[in-house]
Amino acid sequence: MKKKIINGQVFTKHRFEKSEILIEDGTIVEIAPSVGEADEMINAKEGLVLPGLVDVHIHLREPGDEQKETILTGTEAAARGGFTTVCAMPNTKPVPDSEENMHNLMEKFKQDASVRVLPYASITTRQLGKELVDMQTLSQMGAFAFTDDGVGVQTAGMMYEAMKEASRLDKAIVAHCEDNSLVYKGVAHQGDVSERLGLPGIANIAESVQIARDVLLAEATGCHYHVCHVSTKESVRVIRDAKKAGIRVTAEVTPHHLILNEMDVQEDDAFFKMNPPLRSKEDQKALIEGLMDGTIDFIATDHAPHTEEDKKEGFLYSPFGITGLETAFPLLYTHFIEKHEIQLERLVEWLTSKPAEVFGIPYGTLEKGAPADITIVEVNHEKMIDRHSFASKGKNTPFHGWRAKGWPELTMVEGKIVWEGKTHETTRA
Repeated sequence: MKKKIINGQVFTKHRFEKSEILIEDGTIVEIAPSVGEADEMINAKEGLVLPGLVDVHIHLREPGDEQKETILTGTEAAARGGFTTVCAMPNTKPVPDSEENMHNLMEKFKQDASVRVLPYASITTRQLGKELVDMQTLSQMGAFAFTDDGVGVQTAGMMYEAMKEASRLDKAIVAHCEDNSLVYKGVAHQGDVSERLGLPGIANIAESVQIARDVLLAEATGCHYHVCHVSTKESVRVIRDAKKAGIRVTAEVTPHHLILNEMDVQEDDAFFKMNPPLRSKEDQKALIEGLMDGTIDFIATDHAPHTEEDKKEGFLYSPFGITGLETAFPLLYTHFIEKHEIQLERLVEWLTSKPAEVFGIPYGTLEKGAPADITIVEVNHEKMIDRHSFASKGKNTPFHGWRAKGWPELTMVEGKIVWEGKTHETTRA
């Protein structure tokens, strides 16, 4: 069956064009001002027609923490947010650190996921930092990359061995960078917010010191080293210097670190507790500058759902993390595009083609022969973010009550509609 999308501003070849898209058997067969006949017609209603968004950093919690999120609810949240490809972090119970565990996880993705899910495998067994996993076997089974996300690999020797093996397999090492010896049981940024609320703080160096160590290990091994959720100005400087030295390092930043800083934390509200924490205005400025100049390669949400009960314990006792899949594009569009601070084309690329290019995956573009992963966005309709309406089980967002534009109205994976808002419609011939 053929489908076509009409009346949209299509993002193709790095720019927006008024075009139609013809889809057959899950693949884009033509993009032109006018395409041929189709069995089904989707009216974009002058909205933005984007490549399906790509998020290489999310937590689906299943198996083990299904009360926080499941593959079913997490991928529905992704579809509502316009994401068609997501990469699931391995801090589950059990961890995908063995052939059996990875097989079971992949089968669950096939059964329950409404968008494409690429699995990470852990770097070390049970993410304990003591024993390297069988990276070759896990790669052959479909591991997207390797990470112990949620905990930093604490010893240089273990990270060195991991990078050597990952380099041999041409796989990326993806790192949550945190030196535990410098955290001192911190729960918020060491600065204004920690002093005002009387909380133990996490200093910038807890992150940047480990990045500095790792970029030198990446240089020694030739490994592709990717830094998760960069949050400090020192980290940006280290990554910038490493790139200038020709080291194969890439990095991401989250929407919440771009939009918020420590001054937004007004009270002991765990919906603002994430790791890394919201940093200073100087750090926030450095992150935006790093994204603009290419030091930071793209944006990823670090979607980290928790239950209501989890987040009632304040900064000291609640777990780190906020949800992000359903609000990422509207928040970024409203905060940066509506204010004319960033070009729309650049924002789209940071959420689509850039992460795909960094990891060498064939998604994130609209062109002939590409999978028909498509997101249609309504840019004029403004509505309030209501955490209680999320598809995600996690309602833990600091953006509840904010108003935003740029809401995805239709999401398609390989030609199949996986999310369609109430204001959208399709017609059949």
